[in-house]
Amino acid sequence: MEQHKCVIIGSGPAGYTAAIYAARANLKPIMYTGLEVGGQLTTTTEVENFPGYPDGVMGPQMMEDLKRQAERFHTDVRFGMVTKVEFSTEKGGWHTLTIDDEKQIQARTVIIATGASAKYLGLESEKRLMGHGVSACAVCDGFFYKGKEVVLVGGGDAACEEAIYLSKLCPKVTMLVRSDKMRASKIMQERVFKTPNIEVLFNTETIDLIGDHAVEGVKVLSKKENREYVIPAYGFFVAIGHKPNTDIFKGQIDMDETGYIKTIPGTSKTNLPGVFAVGDVQDKVYRQAVTAAGSGCMGALDAERYLAEIEEA
Repeated sequence: MEQHKCVIIGSGPAGYTAAIYAARANLKPIMYTGLEVGGQLTTTTEVENFPGYPDGVMGPQMMEDLKRQAERFHTDVRFGMVTKVEFSTEKGGWHTLTIDDEKQIQARTVIIATGASAKYLGLESEKRLMGHGVSACAVCDGFFYKGKEVVLVGGGDAACEEAIYLSKLCPKVTMLVRSDKMRASKIMQERVFKTPNIEVLFNTETIDLIGDHAVEGVKVLSKKENREYVIPAYGFFVAIGHKPNTDIFKGQIDMDETGYIKTIPGTSKTNLPGVFAVGDVQDKVYRQAVTAAGSGCMGALDAERYLAEIEEA
């Protein structure tokens, strides 16, 4: 069985940054990319808020740049999916990973960078227009809709935050809430209702998105009035939550009630020795490429220090 000092699970900004630092520390990291090589950013068009790209960069290109940088320092990037884990609870123990339900390898340290996936409504037009008016991150993409009317779906705190953010860029933000009330905290609801260019439509469902090559409108159903109509809009933001990609780790590692991996504050350390979590898989607050990259650096440094400790013991 292959044995390695460091295995990284996942290939977004967090995973690639962890790989760069781990490789430069001579940990000879192995990375398993997962099925979505590059993570969520590969579904994004232009990224304008990542330092070092003054003219912006396409999401897939940025991930390719990070991959090349990781490989430059001899990271072994492998296309494959970790389908099962058996974590050791002993300091210095070997962690066993199953790849694609077939091959098993072992690692002294594991850096989990599997990210989180945005929840979508499941419309065919939503998939077709992804990156062409459809987004799950107002902070990432809101700037592209400056001066344009947009629609946002969701009724929780995150949805309210995104609506308020968009209201500073767009002349009108229409919030669609499926039920007759929001799930958001009272203070967030008050902020939304006090914002003059945010209109909240309760008991309203999205039926379809209008537009061949870009979003031009949102077809909705008013359940109260039992009528369908189209809201003109150039951006469609989905804010109905994220799901951390942690199913294979359940029962072995500490998580919160929604499945995000818990880390010791100020570190990437989990409750298990030699297992570290970085990026969106443990961050439900910021969820930005730059914060994911920063935590990837932390994961590699924490892994390096852990290996030094067990080697000295």
